This record gives sequence, C-alpha cells and structure tokens, in this order.
Amino acid sequence: MLSNRHLFFENLAQTSGFPLSLEIERASGCWLYSPGGKRYLDLIAGVSVSNIGHNNPAVISAVKDQADTHLHLMVYGEFIQKPQVRLAEMLCRFLPGKLNSVFYTNSGSEAVEGAIKLSRRYTGRHEIISFNNAYHGSTLGALSVTGNEAQKRAFRPLVPSVRHIDFNCTASLSEISRDTACVLVEPVQGEAGIILPESGFLHKLREKCHEQGALLIFDEIQTGFGRTGRLFAMELFEVVPDIVLFAKSFGGGLPLGAFVSSKEIMISLSNNPALGHITTFGGHPVSCAAGLASFKYIIDNDLVSNVEKKGFLFRKLLDHPSIREVRGIGLLMAVELEDEDIVKKFIEKCIDKGLVTDWFLFNGKCFRISPPLIISEKETEYACNVILESLNEL
Repeated sequence: MLSNRHLFFENLAQTSGFPLSLEIERASGCWLYSPGGKRYLDLIAGVSVSNIGHNNPAVISAVKDQADTHLHLMVYGEFIQKPQVRLAEMLCRFLPGKLNSVFYTNSGSEAVEGAIKLSRRYTGRHEIISFNNAYHGSTLGALSVTGNEAQKRAFRPLVPSVRHIDFNCTASLSEISRDTACVLVEPVQGEAGIILPESGFLHKLREKCHEQGALLIFDEIQTGFGRTGRLFAMELFEVVPDIVLFAKSFGGGLPLGAFVSSKEIMISLSNNPALGHITTFGGHPVSCAAGLASFKYIIDNDLVSNVEKKGFLFRKLLDHPSIREVRGIGLLMAVELEDEDIVKKFIEKCIDKGLVTDWFLFNGKCFRISPPLIISEKETEYACNVILESLNEL
C-alpha cells in the first residue's frame, strides 16, 4: 500500500514547492501527534484558527449533537436553522455599535468578497481602497485588495477600481474621496509581520471614511475572538467599523466565515436584485454549532483575560542576540531574525525538536507565534526553550 506521504505529493494539489509535510494523526489541546507517536507543540494554531485548542470536548460534543440532528438542509438564508440564529445572536450581542446583521460564508476570502459587493451596492460607488502589505485572501476580489504585487502579478488583470495606500501614513488618507465605496483594513497587519497601528491612525481613518461617506471595513479574520487580548481588535483600538469580517477561529476548527454590518446596510443585498449575494454552504449548521460552542467556551472560561499576560511571558523569555525584534499584541506575535534563509533553517530545526511554527507571506525575516489561547505557562516555557536552543545551534 502506498504511504500517506506518497499520496500527499501524488494526488493533492500543492500550494508551494516546500510544504511542511508533517503527517499528523491526531491532535489535542496545544499538541499534534504523528502516527509514530512523536508530538509537536503547535505554536501557530493552524494560523490563528484553533483558539480554544485542538479537539476541544465542548466543540466535539456540539458537532456530534448537530450531526445527529441534521446536516445541510437548504441554501443559506431560506430556512430557519437553530445553530445559525443562535450563533448570530451571540455574536451581535458582543459586537459594538450597529453591527447587528450577520451574513455567513465558508471562509475569510468569501467574507471579503461579500463585503466588497455590499459596499458597492450600498454606496453606489465603485472605488475600493486597501493597504500595502495587507493580506485579504486568494480569490480574485480578495487578491485584488491584497497589497503585495508579487502575490498578484501572475493573475492580472484583477478587479478594477482598487487602490492601495500606506498603512500608518496619515497623509495617505487624503486618497479617500467621494468615489470611494469602502476602505478595507486589518486593524493589525498579519502577513506583513504583525504591524500594529500607530496611535490615532485608525481613529483618523474612521473620521475620514465618515467625512467622505465611505464604508470602513475591518478584517478581523485573524485578530478576532481573543487573539489580541480583547474579544475583538476593534475594542482594543476603540474604533467601530461599518462592516467587520470573521473567519479562521470563528468556526471552532470547522470552515466558517461571516461579514457583519448594520441591518440598514445589509438589507441592500436583498433587493435590486433579490438574491444579489448567495451561498450554498455558508453557515453550515455543523460549522455554526461548532462556532457557537467555541464562542461560549471562550466567554465561559474567560480565556481573553489571560492572553495579554501569556504574550508578555513569551516576550520576556525570548531574549537572544539573534532576535532583532519581537512585535505583536496578545498572542499574535512576529519574531524577527537576520534574514529569510536563517528563518527557514530555524523553522526546520524547531520542527525536528517538536515545535511547529512558520513564516509570514510578506515578511520572510520573521517567524510566527500565535498558539491556542489555552497554552499553559509550562508549554510556553517549553516553546521558548526550543526556540532558544534552535537559535543557538544556528
């Protein structure tokens, strides 16, 4: 019989020429296990997906219960399904302002696409502004608003009327005009290597959008549900957008995304034409059941309150002459080394020693730290010891 490793390369489409290609048989908490029994501490949580850890009993129970009840029934928006409405109610209860209408998707990229359509439909305008070095996904519209030319060059022409400006540059906000339908921003730039907004920048962006009648969209796909030390990054920076995007950890480990706005804005997608934006599997009942269980687990166990403290411990322990900078907030961090070649060798060493980390799409000089929010002090010390040992050996 052919091995799983052979079949992985033989029959699965590859996303690059250098996949991590670890074979994982099971996972629990912060740990991944190979068929041979080797365990790996997961320092990236599936890229900020498994916020409450792998195989969380509350999520598994909710998935099993929902699977016993029903799976897919009808395309999104036609039938009343308990998991959808209960998750939407809870999400809106914790969101600020008028963010009270949820449109489910299957992924973050789809949430971006839906938000772009909503902005154009509601404002009647065409221009979209996003930021250099921002990452918003790989579908055509999401790729168009992504701010990295190397990622986009091979796929042009892309969606027209998209402009990019510089993050943290107040002068660039003058580009927002009466032609602008929306401005799409990550409150913390992820794939650029965890770039935080400078003091007041997001407030000035909010004011400029309001002044020009453009909708402000926050991409909280990576920052949502406790990752930054607040339930949502918008709370941390005290700025409420017109639309917010979720995915990754939203589904508790299952595929689920959403764009959320006010009822006033969202209703525009339902007419002229009706069914102007639809999805077959968005808001799948099993995914929504998992998402609801995950959200409740975060709230009931007050996971968010300890995130800042846990992030501080990482920054305290990661003291090494090879480390040029540790940037981040909460449990979303980038550790900068000398160059890309060293980062690649470092990641390989960490994996050999039982620690999984990776790099950033637009910043190869950094490796990522975004573990499950449940990571313990002992696990944090283990991770940092492996990091320091690997740096010493390099």
